[in-house]
Amino acid sequence: MKNSKYYLIIVLALTMVMIAACGSNDSSNNENKEGSSDSGDSAASGEQVLNMVETAEIPTGDPSLATDAASFIVFGQTMEGLYVLDENDQPVPAIADGEPEVSEDGLVYTFKLREDAAWSNGEPVTAHDFVYSWQRALNPDTGSQYAYMFSGIIENATDIMNGDADPEELGAVAVDDHTLEVTLEQPVEYLNSLLAFGTYLPLNEDFVEEKGDSFGTNSDNMLANGPFVLTEWDGSGLTWKYVKNEHYYDVDNVSLDEVNVQVAKEPSTAVNLYETGEVDRTAALSAEYAKQYANHEDAATFEEGSSWYLKFNQERNGEETPLANENIRKAIAMAFDKEAFTEQVLSNGSIPTDGYVPRGLATNPETGEDFREESGSLISYDVEKAQEHWEKGLEELGVDSLELDYLSDDTENAKRTAEYFKDQLETNLEGLTLTLENVPFKNRLDRTTDQDYDMVMHGWGPDYLDPLTFLDLYVTDGANNQASISNEKFDQLIEDAKVTYANDSAKRWEAMLEAEKILVQEDTAIAPIYQRGRLTLIKPYVKGLEEHLFGPDYTLKNVTIEK
Repeated sequence: MKNSKYYLIIVLALTMVMIAACGSNDSSNNENKEGSSDSGDSAASGEQVLNMVETAEIPTGDPSLATDAASFIVFGQTMEGLYVLDENDQPVPAIADGEPEVSEDGLVYTFKLREDAAWSNGEPVTAHDFVYSWQRALNPDTGSQYAYMFSGIIENATDIMNGDADPEELGAVAVDDHTLEVTLEQPVEYLNSLLAFGTYLPLNEDFVEEKGDSFGTNSDNMLANGPFVLTEWDGSGLTWKYVKNEHYYDVDNVSLDEVNVQVAKEPSTAVNLYETGEVDRTAALSAEYAKQYANHEDAATFEEGSSWYLKFNQERNGEETPLANENIRKAIAMAFDKEAFTEQVLSNGSIPTDGYVPRGLATNPETGEDFREESGSLISYDVEKAQEHWEKGLEELGVDSLELDYLSDDTENAKRTAEYFKDQLETNLEGLTLTLENVPFKNRLDRTTDQDYDMVMHGWGPDYLDPLTFLDLYVTDGANNQASISNEKFDQLIEDAKVTYANDSAKRWEAMLEAEKILVQEDTAIAPIYQRGRLTLIKPYVKGLEEHLFGPDYTLKNVTIEK
């Protein structure tokens, strides 16, 4: 997802859905999408109703406020921006009527919009809807955590976000109802994929302003312009529906009439629903069931582009935490066995990693080498070194023991993971007591945002196809930093990658490699654990489900039921 680009967003544990999206082992994503069939040539027959499971509630229906994968999945079914992702994860024009006209200096993009695009209330989608949405996201009064997605991209976005310019000064202008002119701060090589991200979606101003604070709080207070309309979501419940949007410009190519979604936090519940025929697709299975169903004919495996790690909060309630100590952070990062965790606890195709940016996301513009492979191992499991750092850290803090809390979700998978880390860390680091706090997904998001934690299991999926979608989260005062992480050299390298080397791909690449080294190896502001894989069960009659490298985890537009 997709966040973010937020994700927000902004972060699940294990098989929880994340701000994220999905990766692959090689250049062909389709080779990793076992069980995700093409829509085929045969016509759909019978009732076009899909029943499926998710693992998390929807935190918000407001694209300007969303930071999490669960919300972005909803937007992936119900809304479209200038671009959407195709079956090969390539951004293709959606509301944009073909590719834009681009000025010689690469700074001004002129988009023509489809004249047949409409909102689910029948009103046309116009260039003004994009301008309004982007200005709203950047307006400090909105409180969008993903406003930074515009910073350094669209002209004047940074000043608006910081309150130093009016939203109307944004470099996005509705020339007329179907012409959008966008002026950039500097050339952006990943712009098309960025424009497919959720925070760049349009919003109907009249509808949003009429709803006020109620906008996005339940399905009655949401408006769609995509293949489906969200219905029967009360704002906090564990069930909702997607219903075909009859006002969608491509409605004739949408087969599904209805999608019924229910949240099942316990994997056993999801598997039982699948086995009894009540649902056609599960969410990702826990280790226990992943092992059991690995060779099942309905099993579908996918290696995601999401990175999972421990995030260390260095300031809490205005005071430094013990995790502000570099040696304590390094000790914890080296004190758990990642390989055993992915094999024994997850068992779903996830791979241990000693770096932050996942494999399969981006390649060196000159050599074609994968970023993860070129960056290499930055911090690995080493109990002896971990204990050395631990003793130094305790001495520097003037204590002989530490009590820390570990924050994560309240699903069965998250609880098992928490127990694993408690055992590993308390066993390998003498004097450490780890208190486990398993809370509902939305509560964990709130506590992470408020920096009310010591350590949190955090996941992030790409919002666009570039390493910056991961790296720029941790610039000083970044909206999704949420841990008081700060390093001036790191900040400068990110600025160089965004601005100074915007037209120099080789130097830009080197800056990002160095930035990851500082974040993980030198400062150890985060502790990489794994790149997530997932194993789901999907009925063979469900055709055309598309899973994505970034943005929404999947899209349902091309799904057909062929019983």
